[in-house]
Amino acid sequence: MRRLLWAAAIAMCTTSLAAALESTVRPDEWESYRARFVMPDGRVVDDGNGGISHSEGQGYGLILAYLAGNMADFDQVWTFTRTELLLRDDGLAAWRWEENANPHVTDPNNASDGDILIAYALALAGEAWQRPDLTAAARQLAEAIGRSVVYEYGGVMLLRPGVAGFDADGRKDGPVVNLSYWVFEAFPVLASLAPAYDWQRLRNDGVRLVRAARLGPRQLPPDWLALGDELKSAEGFPAEFGYNALRIPLYLIRDGTDQVEVLRRLREGMAGTDTTPTTVNLSSGGVRDRLDDPGYRILPALIDCVVEGTPIPEELRRFSPTLYYPSTLHLLALSHLRSGGGRCLP
Repeated sequence: MRRLLWAAAIAMCTTSLAAALESTVRPDEWESYRARFVMPDGRVVDDGNGGISHSEGQGYGLILAYLAGNMADFDQVWTFTRTELLLRDDGLAAWRWEENANPHVTDPNNASDGDILIAYALALAGEAWQRPDLTAAARQLAEAIGRSVVYEYGGVMLLRPGVAGFDADGRKDGPVVNLSYWVFEAFPVLASLAPAYDWQRLRNDGVRLVRAARLGPRQLPPDWLALGDELKSAEGFPAEFGYNALRIPLYLIRDGTDQVEVLRRLREGMAGTDTTPTTVNLSSGGVRDRLDDPGYRILPALIDCVVEGTPIPEELRRFSPTLYYPSTLHLLALSHLRSGGGRCLP
């Protein structure tokens, strides 16, 4: 029975097992990504953020190595993750690691998106490559996530961005969430690993929060959303639709969302009639940064593909690494398109 549930969960993933085994990230793309961002010891480097490493980057590295079908590189990234970040007593990963610091872990708090990405990648790889060691590690991490950061507040199932610092009892505007930490496609798999927790409700309530978080003239969600007396940007964080929130539509699309109107609103808010997305000051609606990198420009193009059937522009179909974060988003978008999502590639 457990095997049947596991197979059903895998089948529900947007990037199907069969598509992943067909390497929806091409070997040359992964090699260029690996050469640029993955150190020989398996550490993924965020070169746009001072060269630090973090649990998010390790999770993305694992997912991309899996989608490229490269078990050796996957194991390399996993070894660093397991030995350098999975040090907490609660089974979650410390989120921040710096090469020139002593100790290297400079913030032991977790980041829930990183934990989810790591568990999801381990689960997919464990099933695809028949690796019980990876599946066991995925199950252990999924249970830790459910136990420590999935919780109900005010009738809504929420995801703590980190164990410490975001709850209502510690913040006047709390609780605070980050909607880009909901990796929607991962929840069916996590549900099969840790069925004691209500992952489906967590997914559904996350989608409802994305629908409800319509702040400022552009009606966009903030990176950090306070859920106190009203929905607003959390105190102590910039009131912006920023680099975190940019990936919300990507995660919705990879999950196979039917939230077409939400995607249209996000597309309009982040780019208007342009093909270049921006970060946005939510109070004024003004542009903070224009994001010309192909890894950012593919996001509105992906929405156009899914909603309108618009072909992906030729220059966005080709991958060349730039900075860690947009390069990662670019490969995740291309992988989804190659697995049949949107059918906007020739």
